Parts: sequence; C-alpha cells; structure tokens
Amino acid sequence: MIESKDKYFEVLNDIKKTLIVTRNRIVENANRDLVLMYYNIGLKLIENNKWGSSFIDTLAKDLKVEFPTLKGMSARNLRYMQKFATEFANDEFLQGVLAKLSWNHNQILLDKVKNKEIRKWYAKESLENGWSVSILIHQISSKLYERQALLENKTTNFDNTLPSPNNEQVKELLKNPYIFDFITADKDLKELDIERELTANITKLLLELGNGFAFVGRQYHLEIENEDYYIDLLFYNLKVRSYVVIELKTTEFKPEYTGKLNFYLNAVDKYIKGKNDNPTFGILLCKDKKRVTAELALKDINKPIGVSEYKILSEIPDYLENTLPSMEDIEKRLN
Repeated sequence: MIESKDKYFEVLNDIKKTLIVTRNRIVENANRDLVLMYYNIGLKLIENNKWGSSFIDTLAKDLKVEFPTLKGMSARNLRYMQKFATEFANDEFLQGVLAKLSWNHNQILLDKVKNKEIRKWYAKESLENGWSVSILIHQISSKLYERQALLENKTTNFDNTLPSPNNEQVKELLKNPYIFDFITADKDLKELDIERELTANITKLLLELGNGFAFVGRQYHLEIENEDYYIDLLFYNLKVRSYVVIELKTTEFKPEYTGKLNFYLNAVDKYIKGKNDNPTFGILLCKDKKRVTAELALKDINKPIGVSEYKILSEIPDYLENTLPSMEDIEKRLN
C-alpha cells in the first residue's frame, strides 16, 4: 500500500530521471560507435585505394548482398567514410568532438567547409549549441565563421572596459554583420518596424544572437528623475552573466549614438544588474558601422560597447557575394 501520493510521485520522478539519463547515454554511445565504425571502415578503404574507385562500387554491392537490411553501406556513403578518415586520421579531435556529432553533421561539414580548421570550429559550435543539421547548414551558408570568429572584423572597446578574460568572452559573442534574413521587407524600415520584426521572430533572433542569450524586453522602460527612457532591446546572456543592451539605428553610425547607449548601460548597471552579474555591455547595430569613426567614438567611452552592422533579407545576397575573408585573415584567426 502506498503511504502517500507525494512519496509515490517522488519515486515515479526518480525512475523517470533514471530512464531519461540512461536512454540519452545509450543514444550518445550508439552514435559515437557508429561514427567511429565509419572512420575505421574509411581507414581500410584508404589502405586499399590502389584498386581504384570501382573497388568501392563492388564493395557496396557485396555488402548489400551480405547485409540486405543494413543501411549506410552505399558506395556514396563509403566514399564519405574514406574522405572522413583521410581528413581526421590520428586526430584527437575525432574522439572529443566529431564522434559526438551525428554522421549527417559530419557529412555536411565535409561537403560545405573545405578548410579543416574552420570545419573544426563549426563542429565545436554545433556540439556546444546543439545545432540540428538544418541549423548547421544555415550557419555555414550565412558565413558565421567570417562574421563571428574573425576578431579583426569587430569594432569594440571591450579590451579597455572589461577585465580579462571577460573581454575576450564577450568579444567572441559579437558578429559583424548580423544577418536578419527573416526580415523580408525590401523598403526602408523605421527602427520600430525592425524591432517589431525581430521580436515577432524571437526564436530566429535568439539563434542569430548566439549562445546564451535570453530575451528580457522590447522598449524596456526606465524612469529616472521623472523622465521616461526606453531601451530598444534588452537581453541577458547566461554564458557571460551580463545584461546586454541592443540599440538599433537605420542609418550609418554616428558618434552621438555611443553617448545614448553609454547612458543606458550605466542605468542598467545602477538599477537592474545584480551583485553577481558581470558589467552590462551594449551592441549598437547600424546600417553601416563606419569603422574608423566608430573606433574614435568608442575611445573614451567608459562602458563596453560593440558596433556592428546588420543585413535584412534583401541585402544579404550582396553581402554573401562580396564579403569573403582573405586567407591572411583566416590564418591570423587559426594561429
């Protein structure tokens, strides 16, 4: 006889947790074993590649006869295994990251990212952020590496306003430009129109902002000395434990924009930030960040601010076509 309902539900919840944890571990181990099996098959194919490409075609047919219900042994997939093993032979990264991603993730990385080190960057981001295959494809096609990882492309004063290593962590969060491909209007938009579009597509916005962002409010109200002030967008980032103020401008960067954002950052630190939170930082999004002007404007600002551009759907094709990093930029980052 059950003594109480509370005790029963306590037992039920404990068993449910055990089942979920065990099931997840079984799935994770099965995925790891599958990826490593494909890798080992790929090594055998490399050892015998002297027989030519027809060898793989013949092998696929014979494996189909021997294992008629087994999936994944097509000639196409065998060639992926060979390429996978070629790229990551004796690489510790295989065990630490790639084996934890699905085989589909690894195929996408092989197909769409040619540089091995950049491929590793996308793999780590996929694992850390739990990207699905479709999100991974989107991030690669939107040139996330070029927008986020190439630090030379970012205009901030974080080194002077944030302690180490917090300055580098916050800098890593920034992108330039931000891609708002869910804003489809091709006409000139007002700032409030863009804010409405961003918050109406909050899931897509949070994906673009990146790891750890949580939405707090739009046109967030502050009353200071009987005056009303409204922050365009207020977020909290769980990864760096900081409030984030985002101000939108539909024009090119102007020096006076930093003064207003600096005021908002001081206000959030004074009235909202908790004692265990890190300093609030700001992101100023403009149509054109005018890098030199922005760097001069940020020079003596005492609050951490990053200036970036944003692109809506109608502007993205030109960006994707014209904004490719040089090999020198990529080598600096990888080194």
